[in-house]
Amino acid sequence: MIKIGTISRYGLILFRLNLMVWLTLSLPQQVHGQKAKPYLASQSFDESFRDDNRFRIVFYNVENLFDYFDDSTKMDEEFLPRGARYWTKSRYQTKQKSLAKTIMAMGGWEPPALVGLCEIENRYVLNSLTSFTALKTTGYEVIHQDSPDNRGIDVAALYRPDKFELINYEYYQLKFPFDTASNTREILHVIGKLPNQDTLHFFVNHWPSKYGGEFETEPKRMYAAKFLRAKVDSLLSINSTASIILTGDFNDEPDEPSITEGLAPNTELSNLQSTDLFNLMYPIRFNTGTHSFQNTWSVIDQFIVSGSMMDPQVKTHIYQGTAQVFDMPFLITEGATGATRPFRTYQGPKYIGGYSDHLPILLDLVMK
Repeated sequence: MIKIGTISRYGLILFRLNLMVWLTLSLPQQVHGQKAKPYLASQSFDESFRDDNRFRIVFYNVENLFDYFDDSTKMDEEFLPRGARYWTKSRYQTKQKSLAKTIMAMGGWEPPALVGLCEIENRYVLNSLTSFTALKTTGYEVIHQDSPDNRGIDVAALYRPDKFELINYEYYQLKFPFDTASNTREILHVIGKLPNQDTLHFFVNHWPSKYGGEFETEPKRMYAAKFLRAKVDSLLSINSTASIILTGDFNDEPDEPSITEGLAPNTELSNLQSTDLFNLMYPIRFNTGTHSFQNTWSVIDQFIVSGSMMDPQVKTHIYQGTAQVFDMPFLITEGATGATRPFRTYQGPKYIGGYSDHLPILLDLVMK
């Protein structure tokens, strides 16, 4: 049975007061002695109050959100108090609080209605995140399932039951016919009703990385892309105007083959059909980034939507340009060369107490 709750008026007031205080105190231009730089969306982020016609969705790769207990079924040895990372209860709680503050800040005046997450060890870390941090006033419900991933990290979602009525969810396992020994993260498919009674299909992804070589690992991302595209086409064959959002860490950029050929989204609004996909990150791929590797930013965390959602005449739609990278100064730091990068938990083996090696992304739906 799905528990449907509401956020009390008192809880929202307290949430907004806490958010205002925290944003005032926590957006310094110095991070551990290093000057932080705004990157792009911090100049245009709309933190104003959203009325009932707006529905905010966010995605965040939270980078190794492990608890500090040993699980013999997972490769979590690094993230133990006596492990290589010296992952203690204190460090775990610090990361939990930091992630909660980031999710709060992404909401502006109220918490995001739907949150996609990846690099989650288990349900325990999500229950802790929603029950023992600043998120405890939001009423978030958790969607999670342990995946067969070799590292033991999963995709998950949080949702506000006062904004999103969960109908069902399903996890799809990716089994590579050309590498049967390899296990990776599943794809999460969430189905629910929006406040305007439209049905939303929300897919959360974390595709195989390029570790081991870009060329060598590309077939796995292409397989994931074609698998996901088949799921989308199946939905569109039943309802050509279905509201579908694909998000996640795709480990490829908007102009790389798994996206352009595997998912095959249209890149031009002028000839967009309802049964097409449209990549909201494609137009901004040269101007922003969600991840930095060797001082080069890339957009590997993305929002890709069904073509009908770009039509302002439909009940639930999206304005082009409203998908943003949430790159507030507190999430970014500078390296020794002066290049900016996400302020992560570890820099190499050194604990620096940051947030993640990815920047989160956000999107607003407009409802009639």
